[in-house]
Amino acid sequence: MQELDQSVNTRQKRELDKLQKRLRRHVGNAIIDYAMINEGDRVMVCLSGGKDSYTMLEILRNLQRNAPVNFELVAVNMDQKQPGFPEHVLPAYLEQQGIEYHIVERDTYSIVKEKVPEGKTTCGLCSRLRRGTLYGFAEEIGANKIALGHHRDDMLETLFLNMFFGGSLKSMPPKLLSDDGKNIVIRPMAYCSEADIVRFSEAMAFPIIPCNLCGSQENLQRQVVKEMLADWERKHPGRVDTMFKALTNVAPSQLADRDLFDFHGLEEKQRLMQRDRIDTINLMAQDADTPLS
Repeated sequence: MQELDQSVNTRQKRELDKLQKRLRRHVGNAIIDYAMINEGDRVMVCLSGGKDSYTMLEILRNLQRNAPVNFELVAVNMDQKQPGFPEHVLPAYLEQQGIEYHIVERDTYSIVKEKVPEGKTTCGLCSRLRRGTLYGFAEEIGANKIALGHHRDDMLETLFLNMFFGGSLKSMPPKLLSDDGKNIVIRPMAYCSEADIVRFSEAMAFPIIPCNLCGSQENLQRQVVKEMLADWERKHPGRVDTMFKALTNVAPSQLADRDLFDFHGLEEKQRLMQRDRIDTINLMAQDADTPLS
C-alpha cells in the first residue's frame, strides 16, 4: 500500500511539473509577444482570491527568478466590504509566501447593491468601481504596470458577449493603455486555458475566496457563453484554440469597419496598382528589345 501511495504521489508530482511548465511557457510567450514586462517595471498584481489571480501571481513569481530582466511584483487586493468576506485569508497567505502586498479597503459593495436593481447583473458597475480604485492605487505605490488574471477563455467569452449583446467586434486585449493614459494593463495569462488554471489551482491548494457579490448570479450572460464554448469544444476538440488564433489574425479588409479600412479609397488603390503593373510590363518589354552587347 505504501509503495502504491508513493507511486501515485510521484505521478501527481510529475503531472504538476508538466502543468506548471506549460503555464510558464504560455505566460512567458505572452509577455514576450506583447512586451508586457520590461527592465525595472513595478508590476501591481491584482489578487482577488480566486483561482486565476492566485495562479497568475505564482507563475509570475516563478518566472521572475529566471527572467532576463529585473522587475518587481506587489500583490494588491481590494476589500469591497462584502458581508462575510474572510479578511484574514489573503494577508495570511501572502505573509507566509513572503510577498509584498497591500489591502485596499473600499465599500463598493454597498454602492453596487444600492444602484443595481434586484435581479439585475452587478458585474458591470462592480468592475468599473474596482477598476477605478485599483488604477488610482497603482499610482500611489509607483506601479507602472497592472496585471490582471484574465485568461484565453475569458477573452473568447468577451468576444462573443460583445458580438451577441453589444454589437461590436472586440475582446480583452493582452495589453492596454487606460483611457487617461496613466496606466498600462497587462494580461499575462492571455494564452492560458481555464482548464489548466483550474487543475493548477487545485493541485496547489490555494485558499480560494468565493465572490458573494456576482459569483452567485447563475443566469449571467457570460455563463451562457461559457457553456456554449464548452459544448463546442466537446463536440469539436480544438475549436477553442482555433477561435483564439483568430483573435491574433485579424484581416480588417475582410470585415466591414470603415474606420479600420479605407473602402472609399479602393478605386485609387486599384488605379495605382494598375499603373505600377503597366510600368513593370513596359520595363520588361524594353529589356527584351535591348540587344545584348
